[in-house]
Amino acid sequence: MHISKEGDEYLRTLLVQGAHYILSPFEEDSDLRRCGQKFAVRGGKNAKKRAVMAVARKLAILLHRLWVSGEVYEPLRNSQKAMRAVA
Repeated sequence: MHISKEGDEYLRTLLVQGAHYILSPFEEDSDLRRCGQKFAVRGGKNAKKRAVMAVARKLAILLHRLWVSGEVYEPLRNSQKAMRAVA
Protein backbone atom coordinates (compact mmCIF):
# COMPACT_ATOMS: atom_id res chain seq x y z
CA MET A 1 0.00 0.00 0.00
CA HIS A 2 0.99 3.62 -0.29
CA ILE A 3 0.14 6.97 1.22
CA SER A 4 -2.60 8.38 -1.00
CA LYS A 5 -2.66 12.05 -1.93
CA GLU A 6 -6.14 12.42 -0.49
CA GLY A 7 -6.60 14.08 2.86
CA ASP A 8 -4.55 16.67 4.67
CA GLU A 9 -1.39 17.65 2.80
CA TYR A 10 0.20 19.10 5.94
CA LEU A 11 -0.26 15.80 7.82
CA ARG A 12 1.41 13.86 4.98
CA THR A 13 4.28 16.34 5.05
CA LEU A 14 4.72 15.85 8.80
CA LEU A 15 4.66 12.06 8.43
CA VAL A 16 7.35 12.16 5.73
CA GLN A 17 9.50 14.55 7.79
CA GLY A 18 9.11 12.24 10.77
CA ALA A 19 10.15 9.29 8.63
CA HIS A 20 13.24 11.20 7.45
CA TYR A 21 14.19 11.83 11.07
CA ILE A 22 13.58 8.21 12.07
CA LEU A 23 15.96 7.08 9.31
CA SER A 24 18.56 9.74 10.12
CA PRO A 25 21.70 8.90 12.11
CA PHE A 26 20.42 10.98 15.06
CA GLU A 27 17.46 8.78 15.96
CA GLU A 28 17.69 5.95 18.47
CA ASP A 29 17.14 2.34 17.42
CA SER A 30 13.52 1.27 16.95
CA ASP A 31 11.43 -1.21 14.98
CA LEU A 32 10.42 1.55 12.54
CA ARG A 33 14.05 2.42 11.91
CA ARG A 34 15.03 -1.22 11.36
CA CYS A 35 12.16 -1.70 8.91
CA GLY A 36 13.16 1.40 6.96
CA GLN A 37 16.78 0.31 6.84
CA LYS A 38 15.71 -3.06 5.41
CA PHE A 39 13.88 -1.27 2.60
CA ALA A 40 16.83 1.04 1.93
CA VAL A 41 19.31 -1.86 1.74
CA ARG A 42 17.32 -3.62 -0.98
CA GLY A 43 18.98 -1.25 -3.41
CA GLY A 44 17.75 0.28 -6.56
CA LYS A 45 17.58 3.83 -7.74
CA ASN A 46 14.76 4.93 -5.45
CA ALA A 47 15.38 2.68 -2.44
CA LYS A 48 15.83 5.54 0.04
CA LYS A 49 12.64 7.27 -1.17
CA ARG A 50 10.68 4.03 -0.91
CA ALA A 51 12.04 3.43 2.58
CA VAL A 52 10.98 6.91 3.70
CA MET A 53 7.46 6.43 2.33
CA ALA A 54 7.18 2.97 3.90
CA VAL A 55 8.23 4.30 7.30
CA ALA A 56 5.84 7.26 6.95
CA ARG A 57 2.96 4.88 6.27
CA LYS A 58 3.92 2.60 9.16
CA LEU A 59 4.21 5.67 11.39
CA ALA A 60 0.69 6.76 10.45
CA ILE A 61 -0.70 3.31 11.21
CA LEU A 62 1.20 3.13 14.50
CA LEU A 63 0.04 6.59 15.63
CA HIS A 64 -3.57 5.75 14.79
CA ARG A 65 -3.39 2.46 16.69
CA LEU A 66 -1.84 4.12 19.73
CA TRP A 67 -4.44 6.88 19.64
CA VAL A 68 -7.39 4.48 19.41
CA SER A 69 -6.17 1.91 21.93
CA GLY A 70 -4.43 4.24 24.38
CA GLU A 71 -1.36 1.98 24.54
CA VAL A 72 2.12 3.24 25.37
CA TYR A 73 4.68 3.29 22.55
CA GLU A 74 7.42 0.67 22.83
CA PRO A 75 10.22 1.39 20.30
CA LEU A 76 11.56 -2.18 20.21
CA ARG A 77 8.34 -4.14 20.73
CA ASN A 78 8.88 -6.68 17.92
CA SER A 79 12.51 -7.21 18.90
CA GLN A 80 11.53 -7.97 22.48
CA LYS A 81 8.94 -10.51 21.29
CA ALA A 82 11.57 -12.21 19.14
CA MET A 83 14.01 -12.39 22.05
CA ARG A 84 11.33 -13.93 24.30
CA ALA A 85 10.51 -16.53 21.64
CA VAL A 86 14.17 -17.56 21.34
CA ALA A 87 14.72 -17.79 25.10
